[in-house]
Order: sequence, then structure tokens, then C-alpha cells
Amino acid sequence: MDVLISCLVWFVCLPLAGLLFPVSLLIWFITFPVDPEKRIIHRWFTWQCVFFAYAVPLWKLRIEGRNKAARGTRYVIISNHQSTLDVLMLGSLRYSFRWISKIENFRVPVIGWYLRMAKYITVDRGNKESKAEMMEKSVESLRKGISIMIFPEGTRSTDLEIGPFRLGAFQLAMMTDKPVLPIVIDGTGGVLPKHGVIFSRGHNIRIKVLDPVHPGSFGTSDPEELAGKFRNLLADELHRMRDGLQ
Repeated sequence: MDVLISCLVWFVCLPLAGLLFPVSLLIWFITFPVDPEKRIIHRWFTWQCVFFAYAVPLWKLRIEGRNKAARGTRYVIISNHQSTLDVLMLGSLRYSFRWISKIENFRVPVIGWYLRMAKYITVDRGNKESKAEMMEKSVESLRKGISIMIFPEGTRSTDLEIGPFRLGAFQLAMMTDKPVLPIVIDGTGGVLPKHGVIFSRGHNIRIKVLDPVHPGSFGTSDPEELAGKFRNLLADELHRMRDGLQ
């Protein structure tokens, strides 16, 4: 039954996303002269995320703490990463941010076009020059009032637990003196695991936005130590959520 339902979901959602692309392209074209930072097209993308996140009946989505992100404040936003669905679910928070995405995603038809239209930031994880360019663009984005969204694990989890965090997000927060906004997501890995194409039904997806952590509360100037602290923070919260304590 999951295979049949998955085929139906792909059959409906992929063509629908394709039909929405010309609308996205038109919005991008119309707003191009007046919206150099692509805030409007990003907002349109987030509303598409809201639609798909709540319209697909395979899961129930619960969001907590969305208002912890203060309007007008720029953040380095981090989240754990279980599934391709995380991008859709986190987009439904409707925050103003730029994704940092691996370069492979920019090469995928339609997806890559969307990423470029919204001026999201690419990184080639095996290229030092690309990482330096990513940091420069991220710093510029924060200075222009746009938050940065990144998965510090760098890849999707295979066991639904939180792996080690890479340092880039925390180096960025310290360089720009911007708060980190931690987010915990759970349930997406059960719906669509890494490398999977078959959806599983009956899962609850939960997104919990934690309190922002401002630079004065970091307690260290060592990005490696800071990465470890935030990894433990998210892992502990994930276990509390699963144990029903939060």
C-alpha cells in the first residue's frame, strides 16, 4: 500500500510543482528590478512549502516556538537533518533566510533553478575556495538583513540520530556576532528516509524552534567547542521530544 500511495503522491506533486514553476519564473522576472536580494521570490517559495507540507495527507505536522525568532533579527539558523523533506518542512516556518546548499543540488533540473532564482548560496564541500566564497556570501547576506539557514551535519542522518556538526555555521555566527537559532525536527526520516523514494504513512512530524543563543552566551570562542555544545543541545532536545518530556 505504501508503494501505491507513494506513486500517487509523486504522480500528483511532481507535475504540480512543475506547473507552479512558470508562476515562480514570472514572479522572479517581474520583481527582478526591485528585489535584488530576492526576498519576494523566497517568500513565494515558503508559501509553496506551506501548501505541500499541510496538503499531503501522509503525515501530521506540528510546529512549536515559531515566534521565538524575533522579527527584524538576523540569525544563523541551524537544524538537524533526517530527510529530503526537511527542506519542505523548514520552509513552512516562513522565515526570511537564505539556504546554504551543496553544489550538487544546483545541478538538478527545476530544483537548481529554484535555488538560483532565490539567490541561495552554494558550497562545494570538497573545495576550500568554494567554502571561503560561501562564508563571504553568508556574511554579506547577514549584513543585508537576511538570515542564513544551514544543516551543520552536512548530510542526512541514516539512523535518525544527530551526527557531529561541522564548524561553518558557528564560525559564521562568531564572525558576524549574530545569534544562533536552533531548530529540532523529527519524524521526516520515518516518512522518507535517506536515499528512499517510498513514503511511509502515519508519522507525526514535529518542528521545535528553541530559544536563540546570543554570542554573549556562547561561552567559548572555539568553533569546534561551540559546534559540540549545539550538537548536544539539539540531541538532548530530540530525545526529550521522543520521550514525551517536551
